[in-house]
Amino acid sequence: MDMILLREYGVKVLLAALAGLLTYWLISAIRLIISARGINPLIKQFFNQVARGRVDAAYLLTTKKYRHHVSRQNFIRMLSSLELRRYRNLKSGRPRIQEGQITLTVKLNSEDKKQVLPLDFTFIKVDKDWRIERIRKL
Repeated sequence: MDMILLREYGVKVLLAALAGLLTYWLISAIRLIISARGINPLIKQFFNQVARGRVDAAYLLTTKKYRHHVSRQNFIRMLSSLELRRYRNLKSGRPRIQEGQITLTVKLNSEDKKQVLPLDFTFIKVDKDWRIERIRKL
């Protein structure tokens, strides 16, 4: 009789733990989706500005901290070293939240799909708008 009760309680505890884990995962996923709104349009705007040759407009999509550490000339050099003209298709990965920042890996594919350029973008919110805090080639 005691083993039956122990097994029933064990199953209930396991189900409660699974329900708690599922609830935590669901809340985290919803929080991530809500907090990451506005990032994809920012990435599209950034690459559209670069494609149109409006480097200054793309540079202004970054934070003041980024502009303080990376001069306009270094930003232009970084963009030219990436050779973005060779890439046409953009695919963004799953955003990662860390200390109020969101990091997103963006993969640029060449037209022939033989080359992939992965870039890590880190975003922070500045006055209700997302801004690029860091761009890093992987």
